[in-house]
Amino acid sequence: MKNLILIRHAKSSWDAPVNDKDRHISNRGVLDAHLISSNILKYLPEKFVILSSNAKRAIETATIFAQNWMCPFESIIFMDDLYSFDENQLERTIKSCNNDYENVILFAHNAAITNFVNKFGDILIENVPTSGLVSINFDCQNWNLLSKGKTEKTLFPRDLKL
Repeated sequence: MKNLILIRHAKSSWDAPVNDKDRHISNRGVLDAHLISSNILKYLPEKFVILSSNAKRAIETATIFAQNWMCPFESIIFMDDLYSFDENQLERTIKSCNNDYENVILFAHNAAITNFVNKFGDILIENVPTSGLVSINFDCQNWNLLSKGKTEKTLFPRDLKL
């Protein structure tokens, strides 16, 4: 059994004229990342690996989540392959994960995340929002054999804001 938790990076800031990869998260993004990360603790598997895009906004989001989960920053694996908006690239990267990892938490970008969860999950999601989380379980032992899985959990900032 493989478990994949996909998290879209937090809302990014457009205040500074920087390259896309260098954009920071906004104040709202910081708040939403804390909100989701602190409300998902009881659903986390006991052991997991954290993979993240190497874009600044994904790094900052993964760092907030890791801090709230008491995971050291050094345990996050940053990957250039996850800086992609294409679900096929995201799929290739996930399917190339080390099979020793049973539980992977992945920080990446849209439209790749929304398209991936709609292809591999069993719940149609119109759009995974920034800081949004989708957990999918797969009945397989090898990441490269992923096929349709079961969407176990979704958590979006709007679900926690009343």
